[in-house]
Parts: sequence; C-alpha cells; structure tokens
Amino acid sequence: MKTTLLKFFALLFSTALFSQAGHIMQGVGNVNMSMGGAATAQPLDISGALHWNPASISTFDDKIIRFDIGFFFSSPELSASLPEGLLFQAGDMGPGSPASPPVFGTTKDDRGVSPLPALAMVWGKENSKHTFGASAFGISGFGVTFPQETNLPFDQNGMPNANWNPNNSNPVTWPQALRGFGHIESEYILLQIGFTWAYEISDKLSFGIQPTFNYANLELMPNPTANPTMAGYPSTNKAYATGYGAQFGLFYDSGKGFKAGASYKTTQTFSDFEFDNTYLDNSTGNNSFNMDYPSILSFGLGYSTDKFDLALDYRLVDYENTDGFSETGWTQTGSVAGFGWENISIISAGLQYKGFNKLPLRVGYTYSSNPINSDVAFFNIPATAVIKNAFQLGLSYQLSDRLSLDSTFHYGFSGDATEGQILDPMQVSPANPLGAIPGTSVYYDMKTSMIMVGVNYIFNKKADE
Repeated sequence: MKTTLLKFFALLFSTALFSQAGHIMQGVGNVNMSMGGAATAQPLDISGALHWNPASISTFDDKIIRFDIGFFFSSPELSASLPEGLLFQAGDMGPGSPASPPVFGTTKDDRGVSPLPALAMVWGKENSKHTFGASAFGISGFGVTFPQETNLPFDQNGMPNANWNPNNSNPVTWPQALRGFGHIESEYILLQIGFTWAYEISDKLSFGIQPTFNYANLELMPNPTANPTMAGYPSTNKAYATGYGAQFGLFYDSGKGFKAGASYKTTQTFSDFEFDNTYLDNSTGNNSFNMDYPSILSFGLGYSTDKFDLALDYRLVDYENTDGFSETGWTQTGSVAGFGWENISIISAGLQYKGFNKLPLRVGYTYSSNPINSDVAFFNIPATAVIKNAFQLGLSYQLSDRLSLDSTFHYGFSGDATEGQILDPMQVSPANPLGAIPGTSVYYDMKTSMIMVGVNYIFNKKADE
C-alpha cells in the first residue's frame, strides 16, 4: 500500500521531464516560474519560498495553500554523422572502403505534452516567531523518446539496402545489430516532499530548516549501465529509489525594500536503482545504479517598492561530487560508469509590476551553463534536455482578498548544441580512454514551451486587509 501510494504521488507531482538547468527545475509553480525561479531573497509566493529558501516563509502570516499545473512540451533533436570511408557491415563498424559515403541523420523526439503539478501549504500566524510549511514538488527530471531509424544501410538479413539514403539516416538510432542503440527511451522523475520550519530571530532576520524526503524512478532503454552481451545492451523495467536530505536558509528583510537570502540544499542521498534487464536474445540479468541529487548553494537579492518587486538569484550546483554524475567513461565490462557532468552556475532574475489594480504582471529570465562537455556528450543521449536560456511571462488576478488565479507562459532553448564524438568501448586504449571514433559526431539541442495555471487561497485572511 505504501509503495502504491508513493507511485501515485510520483505520477501526480512528477516533473514530466521538464529539464532546465542540468536536470533541475528552474522554478516551482506559476509565480516562481514567471520570476525566472528567483526567490531566495524575494518570497512572492509560498511555493518559491519553500523550494528555494525555507527561512523566507516567515514573511507569511496566514494559512495559505496553492496548487499549480503546467502543460509542458519539449522538442529535443538528436543528430549524428559518420565520415566518408567508414565501412558498415551488419554487426561491425571499422575502417573500410573510400567508396563508403558520409552518413548524417536527425531524429526528433516523439513525446507529447506532459503535466507539471505543484502543491504547497504554509501555516503562519501574526506576532508568532514560528512559521510552518509543507510541499510536494517534482524538482528534477529528464527524458527522451527517439524512435529507431528505419532508413538503414542493410536489411534484416544483412544485405545492402539499395534504397538507403545516407543523407537522412541517424547511425545512433540504427538497430543494435548495426552498432546503434535502436529505439532510445529514458524517463527520470524525482518527487520531493518537504516539511519546513522557519524561526524569526529578530524582526529582520529569519532562519529556516527543511527535512526532505524523495522518491524517484528511472527508466533507460537500452540500459547502458548494464553489462552488454553479444546481443547488445538490454531493455529494462522502470526502477525506483528513495532518498533523503535537507535544506537550510537565512533570510534578511531590512523593512525598507532591500532583502537578502542564502540557502543550502544538501546532496539528496538515494538508494540504488535495481534494474531487471532483458536482452534482445531473451536472456535476462540485473544490475544496480546509484544516482543522487546534487547539493545546491543559492544566494539572492531582492528589492521592493509600491509598484515593483525585483529578484536576482545565483546558484552553484555540485554535480562533480554527486554519485551517478561524477563518474564517467566505460567500465571494464563495457557498461557506462556515469554521466560525467560538470558543476554549473544558474542565474535567475525576475520583475513584478504591481501598478495595475489586482493584476500584477511578471517577467523572468533564467541562464544555466551546460554540465555536459564534448567528451561525454555521447554518454548523455538519454538526458539531452539541457536548457541554457529560458524566458517567462506571467500574471495574477486577485478575485478577492483570499483567492487569486495565476498563469505563466514559458519558452526555453538550449543555445549552442551539445556536441561530441560517437564512443565505442571496443575502441578504448590508453591514448583513447573513452573510445572516440575519429571523424564521427553526435549532437543534440532542444526547445521547450509551457502554459501553466494555478490558484492561491488564504484561509484566514484578516478582515481589516
């Protein structure tokens, strides 16, 4: 019953593969998303406050609940090329005839629209130094669905295909018998439940702490973390893992418009994902893979007037010391050791204009550096969804003192495509530790868009407000 309930909540509050900064959500809910994710020192709503700085919920003096849901669409594209003169035979790839043509192809993701919910609640009381909160957010995810290439150089019997067009054939999605990956599908979602306590040290300074409990699932097809056999890499089930961590924060409000904040989310430590694998020859096996969630250090500044709210955040995400991301390369058995991601910096900025009665307007921007360098681009085909630039527009409409409605539009793109060489564990040598195949290339880019709506309700709004 417990596992079934966890799976239900993971489905309901999953990130729906909404990867932005690395595999981390850039924001949570309408208000925070439309401010570019900036909230460490500017708690405009309870979701952003709970997610980025637990100390900042001390600004809320009421019992508040909010629910948001977005409808998200992504369009990742995977491209690969092989140079002229590389001979292709069924089950073989090696140097060959100069008559072998160059090969190039692009595969588009065929995943559709995905939901993106978020739920938060805060219990505050005027003149009390204590404020409490609870949240259920999808905070992380990646995923792709790339169909297997049908324009192939050989038929199922290994005979040359006279109709093959090398100018529109993606070698990475060729069947495994032709040394491709075939159909590529991945899904990773992470649900985080947090319970928050904030304490007002003084009328200007607050401290907050948030224990976090996590539930994640991971699906990789084919599964590169498993040992390959003569039949290639296996397909696998969807594996699950649980984890825990915490977040700590400080929030300063001068009372004259200026605000500052800092928070630290610890590494979220997970149990292993346990995969049950099935190979193309119907043999079976199992393997485990550990993937934690990285620690995040955030600093923020905010400034407010009667007409404007400004917010600026900087974050440092520590992938280089996180299991599943810090390791890279092939194991001795030909499986993938890890994603090999670098640390990234994220800058979030937002502006809210309050000059229209009951209709605040917001604009936000998020910049993220790329955790995937060219050497390991091939290892990260299942996690191509990295967004460098994201833009948001949002607004709220206050139906009453207690009830408001929110909406946001998001558009993001990856900027320069992530590019590297095709890697093969059979080509590994001391001079070529990753097995790069000379003259080959693999690269991917992505665009995202989303419409989000939400509702915010205050239970005990004071009558004199």
